[in-house]
Amino acid sequence: MDDDALLALAVRLADQAAAAITAVRAAGFVIERKSDRSPVTEADRIAEALIVEGLRAAAPSIPVIAEEEIEAGTAPRDPGDRFWLVDPLDGTREFAAGRDNFTVNVGLVDRGRPVLGAVALPATGELFWGRIGAGAFKRDGAGTRPIAVRRPPAAGLVVMGSGHHPDDPRMTRFLTGRRVQRIVNIGSAEKFLRVAEGGADLYPRFGQTMEWDTAAPQAVLEAAGGTLRLMQGGGPLPYRKPGWTNQPFIVEGLPA
Repeated sequence: MDDDALLALAVRLADQAAAAITAVRAAGFVIERKSDRSPVTEADRIAEALIVEGLRAAAPSIPVIAEEEIEAGTAPRDPGDRFWLVDPLDGTREFAAGRDNFTVNVGLVDRGRPVLGAVALPATGELFWGRIGAGAFKRDGAGTRPIAVRRPPAAGLVVMGSGHHPDDPRMTRFLTGRRVQRIVNIGSAEKFLRVAEGGADLYPRFGQTMEWDTAAPQAVLEAAGGTLRLMQGGGPLPYRKPGWTNQPFIVEGLPA
């Protein structure tokens, strides 16, 4: 399969997983706890199984790294240079609490860089996808259209922040000297998407994330013309790291 076909596969599976999550939400669910005390639900497991089985059936030569398989110890130890990263329900805490800021992330990494990805927002019905060099797109109730990052408006930056740490003093220090219109605090990879579609300008991430949290939305962001750089040193965010843990980073649209 070429990359266009792989992107179409990611889009289809993210969309199907979003529908499955919506069905679980409507039916009701039990919140369980993983070994690190983070929440997990039936929706996480159903969505991951749907995506992982679909990827392996359609593209068996590409290894899959998925969040719940990592937790279970069944994921490949070393996937090589080209592999899928899947977060079937990014923002489980939001989902469990009845909020709407959660996503389905399906991204493909090639030689340490996300090259394509699809991200669905089950609660809003939005679906985003992109491939580096081929643009980024959004589908919602108004149809399908290309998206792109923007230059900050004269009124100031719209900054995306954490829904769990809205009063983080690191954010205050980071924004010192910048003209800021407002800060929007939400959970999940949705923050990337609001920058990618030109609805926000900046997203500094101070806390821990995992590679499956960022691969798909980073691909959409960069396909839309945005950038992600490490907070320390300003270099690119590497993938296939031991433990899969990301360093703090900065997501930006176009410079002022």
